[in-house]
Order: sequence, then structure tokens, then C-alpha cells
Amino acid sequence: MKRKFPMPSPEELALTGVTVLWGGTFLVLHTAMQHCGPRFFVFVRFMMAAVFVGLLAGRKLLDFNRREIWAGTLIGITLATGYVLQSAGLHDITSSRSAFITALYVPLVPIFQWAFLRRAPHLMSWLGIGLAFAGLVCLAGPAALSLSFGRGDLLTLCAAIAIAIEIVLISLYARGVDSLRITVMQLFAGSLFAGLMVPVSGEVLPAFSWVWIACALALGGLSALVQVVMNWAQKSVSPTKAAVIYAGEPVWGGLVGWMAGDHLPPATLLGAVLIVGGVLTSELRPQWLEALLGRSSQALTKND
Repeated sequence: MKRKFPMPSPEELALTGVTVLWGGTFLVLHTAMQHCGPRFFVFVRFMMAAVFVGLLAGRKLLDFNRREIWAGTLIGITLATGYVLQSAGLHDITSSRSAFITALYVPLVPIFQWAFLRRAPHLMSWLGIGLAFAGLVCLAGPAALSLSFGRGDLLTLCAAIAIAIEIVLISLYARGVDSLRITVMQLFAGSLFAGLMVPVSGEVLPAFSWVWIACALALGGLSALVQVVMNWAQKSVSPTKAAVIYAGEPVWGGLVGWMAGDHLPPATLLGAVLIVGGVLTSELRPQWLEALLGRSSQALTKND
């Protein structure tokens, strides 16, 4: 008998695990930003992460091929672009509005998946995306939904587009490459791109401090883990399903904040429930719906 609610795969569980870890990094990042600029911090953090993964890869680094170099560079640039643009946008808009606009990557991913990979997401995946996005809106709060659209909004929207493209590109190039080698290339390219943005943006180099160095080491190690898992897991997990899982990041971040003493208002709790519901809904494949979709497909084939 077919299971009505399939168990998540090891790859999906791995993505959930790194999302939990990622959601708990806000306090570390907030501390680092008190002592260091965002572009320089991304440069150092990604370079450290590239070194960590390079040490893990060892002699595998001698076998780089053109696909891994090209794909890793492209993904690394989009990865760093998302971080840099989001940080730049925060100079002009509130963090809640930034969170809301950045969350637009969630509904953008299935659209880009359809356009780039020619794979239409399942109906239940669309429903899961809708629930997750509604949850993110609840987390952002009503102030984030104002109709004004300025420089910070545009920069953050571009960041959301970059994040969505990164997720789709990882799935596009994940197969047929070595996960460790392409991760090293992603992080190295992203680090160089962020480093080049430091003088372009006029960002001032930070004074030496063990605080931002320790934060960069910690988040560099986490970035290494996250990118390796993403490159491995998205060989079999679709970009749309991955986006729904990643949408849980603010939920885990909120949980860490709550454990640290923060108050969680009802809207935040509702948002968390909707996001978790979106993740679960995207896993469902009801038999009646599968049968209905099958009949619809057959009818379209006959009409053709």
C-alpha cells in the first residue's frame, strides 16, 4: 500500500539540518557587524570556508574540470551577490522589510525552475510554497508590506533574485560534478567577488579585532558545511522543495532568539506554523490528486 505521507529523504533531512544551523547564526552575524563591514566580512568568511573545504578535498583539487570551474564561479558570484546586495539594502530599509522582500526568493524559485530546468513543480509544491511565503509575510509584519519602493527595496529585490538563481543553478550543475571541488570554487569565487566590492563600495577596512575574526571562523566553517550539503543534496532534491525547506530558516532563528530571552508575538508563531505547514504540504502526494492529475494529462494527450 502506498504511503500517504512519504518520509523525507536523507538529502531533505540534511538540508533541514543545515537550515536549523543557519537559522541560529543571527546572533553571531549581528555581533560581527558591530566590528566589521559586510562586504569585507563576506570576503574573509568565504575565503576561510574555501580553505576548510579545500583541506577536506585534499588531492581531489588536482582534478578540477572546466564544468566545475565554470559552474562554481557562476554560483559563487550569485551567492556573494545575494549577500552583498541584501547588506547594502539594509542601509535604507528596516530589517523586517528586508526579510519580507528577500523572502520573494521562495515563490521565484519554482518559476526559475520551470524556466531554466523545464520542470514544472508539482501542485502540492506550489501549495507548500504559498503557505511558506504567507508564513514569511507574517514574520515580516505589516510594516514590511507598505507600497513605497526605493533604493533599498530595489537592492534587496535583486538580492532575492540572486538567491533564487543560486538555488536553481546548484540543482542545474549538481549532477556530474564533484561536490567538494565545486564547493571550493563557489566559495573562492564568491570571496573574490565580495573582496572586489569592498573598494568599489567605499567600505572601510576594519581594525584588527579577535571578535570579527572569531565570528568569521565560526561562520566560515558553517558556510563550508552548508554549501557542501547543498551541492550534495540538490543532486536529488528539486529547487522548489529546497526553497520550501530553506524558508524555515527564520523559524529556527526565532527559536534561538526565544531561547535567548526574546518575546515571540502571535504573528511570529502563526508565521512559523505556516512555514512548517508549507514544508509538510510540499511532501504530500494525495492519491486522489495523483489520479485526477493523471486523468487530466491523458485528456490533454487525446486532445492533442
